[in-house]
Amino acid sequence: SVLIETSVGDLVIDLHVDECPRTTLNFLKLCKIKYYNFCCFHNVQKDFMVQTGDPTATGKGGESVYGIIHGPQKRYFPAEIHPKLKHKNIGTVSMAVASEGVEGGGVSGSQFFITTGENLDYLDGKYTVFGEVAEGFDVLETINNAYCDDTGRPYKDIRIKHTIVLEDPFPDPEGLEVPDKSPLPSKEMLETIRIAEDESIEPELPPEELEKEQRRKEAAAQALTLEMIGDIPFAEVKPPENVLFVCKLNPVTQDEDLELIFSRFGTINSCEIIRDKKTGDSLCYAFIEFDKQEDCETAYFKMNNVLIDDRRIKVDFSQSVAKIHSDWLLSRNKRMNTGGYGGSETLEQRTKYRAGDTAPQNHYKMVFDEEERKHSSIVMIVPEIMTDPEIMTDVIILIDIGRDLIRGIEGVREDASNKK
Repeated sequence: SVLIETSVGDLVIDLHVDECPRTTLNFLKLCKIKYYNFCCFHNVQKDFMVQTGDPTATGKGGESVYGIIHGPQKRYFPAEIHPKLKHKNIGTVSMAVASEGVEGGGVSGSQFFITTGENLDYLDGKYTVFGEVAEGFDVLETINNAYCDDTGRPYKDIRIKHTIVLEDPFPDPEGLEVPDKSPLPSKEMLETIRIAEDESIEPELPPEELEKEQRRKEAAAQALTLEMIGDIPFAEVKPPENVLFVCKLNPVTQDEDLELIFSRFGTINSCEIIRDKKTGDSLCYAFIEFDKQEDCETAYFKMNNVLIDDRRIKVDFSQSVAKIHSDWLLSRNKRMNTGGYGGSETLEQRTKYRAGDTAPQNHYKMVFDEEERKHSSIVMIVPEIMTDPEIMTDVIILIDIGRDLIRGIEGVREDASNKK
């Protein structure tokens, strides 16, 4: 057995010493003298095989331990084809065949490959199977998925860092020189470096862009988590494209009036002004759902900044997915024809017994508190609210609107101050 430490993890290879004594002796002694140190995986064919063992990283270099001891005339040795050893499973280890073949069969040196596909029977009888991966299949999969050029070489180097012989049944051949410590890579090996393992292939971005990208990745991870636990239908859930968000309404404006005004652009499925659940007073914003997306877009361009009941309204596309989420949960429970929550009889909706939660599931939820509404401020995002996706989706858009309102008020105050 041999432990191969690579730049992406460790592999343990068990060898067929009885079936292929000459090939396994060659491999064990090359590992023992650290011949494979700093060799890169120069040929990666996805779901087929990964190849290494060439110090030149060209696929044409390398030599057997017999060539190291006895000279160039012994650079290669004949292949040992065993009829019972097949390229059947992922992780099969075989010797590569040198281009300088001999009559009656191939020859091998130091290069070897590990299969990443199953049932490669067309390789049987052509290459010497001398081992199999016992541990490190995740590492093998990482190498298999490396991003490579047209020749199969990974753009970012994947190298053998160290080899440790765990068990060696063969005595050392006469003349074999074992180094006291791992040798440093030669100049020729250093010239094969592309992108080193400690180098990043990510572009160097300004701190602001890096922070933005980090937030994007965190949001994607959180969305995937919500999908896994069933809080959203899918991680890439997007707001509906046929719903408008209307704000800065006059408190006296009624649902019927707003629907009548917007209905000239097309059929409206619903028009709902969000109201305080205790007093019934308008919170001065509404959601309008059109039957067609193109009607929604026309209304957006025509109605933004229009005067309604002496108030200049603001129109934007809705960013809320609360209704989509509620409809999805209801349809899933109905489809599964089971009780409980999310199709499970043992689960109950988290907000089922929440005091005062009287908003119907097929409507948009309000996001203002009574005391907060009196002071015309956005509700604070406390940890309890952050765990409720139905509230958070509406809070996000209202925060942006609140900021715009604050900027507008500050601008009016600044103008008044300048006039004074």
